Amino acid sequence: MAFRLPAIMRTTAARLSALYFILFALCAVILVFYMTSLSASMLTAQTMETINEEVQGLDSAYRRGGLPFLVRVVEQRSRQPGANLYLIADSNGRILTGNVESLEPGVLETEGWTDRPFMYQRYGEGSTERRQPNISELEAPTAAPTETRHAAIALISRLPNQMIVLVGRDLGEPERFQKVVRRALTFALGIMALGGLLIWYFVGRRALKRIDSVSEAGKRIMGGDLSGRLPVTGAGDEFDRLSENLNTMLTRIAGLNEGLKQVSDNIAHDLKTPLTRLRNRAEAALAGDPGEAGYREALEATIAESDRLIKTFNAILMISRLEAGYSAEALAKVDLAATVHDVVELYEPAAEEVGVTLEAPAAGSFVVDGNRELIGQALSNIVDNAIKYSASSSEKAKVGVTIDEKAGEISIKVADNGPGIPDENDRARATERFVRLERSRTQPGSGLGLSLAKAVMKFHGGRLELLPGNPGLTVTMTFPKRRSE
Repeated sequence: MAFRLPAIMRTTAARLSALYFILFALCAVILVFYMTSLSASMLTAQTMETINEEVQGLDSAYRRGGLPFLVRVVEQRSRQPGANLYLIADSNGRILTGNVESLEPGVLETEGWTDRPFMYQRYGEGSTERRQPNISELEAPTAAPTETRHAAIALISRLPNQMIVLVGRDLGEPERFQKVVRRALTFALGIMALGGLLIWYFVGRRALKRIDSVSEAGKRIMGGDLSGRLPVTGAGDEFDRLSENLNTMLTRIAGLNEGLKQVSDNIAHDLKTPLTRLRNRAEAALAGDPGEAGYREALEATIAESDRLIKTFNAILMISRLEAGYSAEALAKVDLAATVHDVVELYEPAAEEVGVTLEAPAAGSFVVDGNRELIGQALSNIVDNAIKYSASSSEKAKVGVTIDEKAGEISIKVADNGPGIPDENDRARATERFVRLERSRTQPGSGLGLSLAKAVMKFHGGRLELLPGNPGLTVTMTFPKRRSE
């Protein structure tokens, strides 16, 4: 059976995480070797500086007291704890004094700094008897046990009488320091790597699972399930905030799709009747011989029906423009009291004709920033609805229009004593396009009046509210108060 990576490792994020971890490991290894080599180089340089100072001191002793004084100084320094390497040999390489018992062959044949670390044995480590062997008799592999031989560097000088002086330093301390640094860095970086793996496993893996769940939900939604939503765990983190915002967007999209469906159904239903009437009138006029007067009457009725259709489509376009937040109309100072007076004066004859009392108490000046034509159109639609529905349900029908200012807002209230809209859900639906709560649809209209009024109020930064009037209905247009200049 072929080996397959876990699903979590097949994701792009997991592969990137693995790549980053490999890069981190390589950088860690390079860092360990660089730091250890740098530390060793620094200690070696310090050792060479110490040796130079020792050589200068021995040179000064030789100039003051000659070879005997130099030998005494070397013997004194050789016996000190942790002393450097000291050796005085004759011109043939025979060791005369110092704390070095044996050296690698060929070391004393050079002069200056040794070109590489050499092996040596301190006096007393390899035997219990002091002896002074000739350096040519020493063999590096067999002169002493391996554990008693050490590596060192040295500065070799020759006196005027060809005597050889060696001052050196054991490299064990730099090597031990290098090992300590290497172990410390390796341990620290290992802990960091382990922590990184644990964080990736417990945090990164959880994040990847969240992304997978969001992807699965997205696939279902793209498949047509607009009721689906992205998962929210309640942790309040960035994923939850993103999911909440996207869920809000999806809810809005679902609402718009549902509204579009309803609008399409309502348009098909409400426009079918006038179009049918147009066709029937034209067909009736063509079927008979009504004469010139009959044809004129049929054409006039057709024009009137066409005007109503054009008015409906204009209302739809105006609502769409306002809901999109765009209007070519410029905003200016609008006195709401004057607008109310004009609308009431316009609808008073129509109200008296159907037996409705239309009242609008005198008011002062209430100025807002807006478009007078749009506000007048919205108020006209509301007043027309109030007159129409109150006249059909009450013998003492009455419609009142008032203006009120409170808490930085100006409100126009249109109240009637008609049947009203008792159900709260129906009041919310009444402002949707083509929604007509009258099931029989005997009253004229297209169901766009309140929708247009709601769009106008949204365009002006206000709100439209439908409240029960007990009896009747109260429609409130609330505007934000005009900012003082």
